[in-house]
Amino acid sequence: MRISTIQAFNNGVQGLQRNYASVTRTQEQISTGNRILTPADDPVASVRLLQLEQQQNVLTQYKDNLTAADNSLTQEEATLNSVNTILQRVRELAVQAGNGGLSQADRQSIAAELGEREGELLGLMNTRNARGEYLFAGFQGKTQPFVRQADGSYSYEGDEGQRKLQVASSLDLAISDSGKKIFENVTNAGRVDSALTVSPAGSTLSVSAPLVQDEVAFAAAPPNNFPAAGIQIVFGNPDASSYEVFEIGVPAPVLANGKLDDDPGNSDQLVFRGVTLQFDGVPVGGETIQVTADPSQEKQGILTTIANLRTALEDGVDTPAGSLQIRDAVAEALTNLDHGMSTVDGVRGEIGARLNIIDSTRTDNEDVSLVNKGVQADLRELDYAEALSRLSFQSVILEAAQQSYVKISSLSLFNQLR
Repeated sequence: MRISTIQAFNNGVQGLQRNYASVTRTQEQISTGNRILTPADDPVASVRLLQLEQQQNVLTQYKDNLTAADNSLTQEEATLNSVNTILQRVRELAVQAGNGGLSQADRQSIAAELGEREGELLGLMNTRNARGEYLFAGFQGKTQPFVRQADGSYSYEGDEGQRKLQVASSLDLAISDSGKKIFENVTNAGRVDSALTVSPAGSTLSVSAPLVQDEVAFAAAPPNNFPAAGIQIVFGNPDASSYEVFEIGVPAPVLANGKLDDDPGNSDQLVFRGVTLQFDGVPVGGETIQVTADPSQEKQGILTTIANLRTALEDGVDTPAGSLQIRDAVAEALTNLDHGMSTVDGVRGEIGARLNIIDSTRTDNEDVSLVNKGVQADLRELDYAEALSRLSFQSVILEAAQQSYVKISSLSLFNQLR
């Protein structure tokens, strides 16, 4: 086979270039610390690395979401803690207002502080987060959730939405609670009304506003629950101070019966299937009292409860009848405040559970991220011992190729003509 001079030169140059490219590639791997410089170096590993990088980006987003969720829930929990502190103080004032020895001036002083606490509570319910959005407005973050109307009542302008963030591949975590759920949907103990429909001449009997103080008994399964039509209390059998309880419109059977204390200065209490009534005065027989539930009043906002108590204290009078009205207002307020604090505490418990989920999810994500980075390192990073050995070997080959090229390139027939 005849090999031309130009062919010999080209073969030598190409060999040098291949060996130099191998040395250069190995040197670049050593300088970058990466085994894979282009997808062509390892197509399978390159695809796997792309998938792992995408997963790592998702984990980074989850980490940011966890931080945002933690901040939001921590602010909400701190706000509700302040709300609970105010409610505790309001409850103390309500207990103080129930003291029968207070004068109207004393009660008005208590009402003045209740008004200040009412405004403070309104401010907390309209708290904004770091983005300037209202914390308890549901999805309506730009709308003030609680507004005081001209007549002193309160309205909720937000919605019942609950904002969520995805913190794991299949976990969406609630980062807020609507103000309606926390502050408006509070069980109202005063959702039952009473009326003395028959009061014979000479009777001094009066009845308090009923209170639902045992929710379990009130909502028990029929026939033991409070009748939907209400109850009717009739005095006079077998004597004037004795009473019987019937369902309204149903003269039999007798659901309960009892007898009032003969001392007219004492209040008597009737507890019927979770509902409590106070009787004052002396019956003469024939009195009829109807007690009915009002479904439209089943829930009452915390602000409304405080406002009702404040108004009752401001408008009270120093008379026996006024004292009874104050007693009823205080009893209803105390029960509703307890319901409100229970609702707030329930939401705080939910927030605590979500914060625990954030901690455990953050730990899980960090563990997955570490595994991800380890797999990426195994696929991408260079084995320096192997690379250095390879570089040394390739350098020897390059030097041998250079020396052999010098010797071969000097071989020529023209050298024999000198």
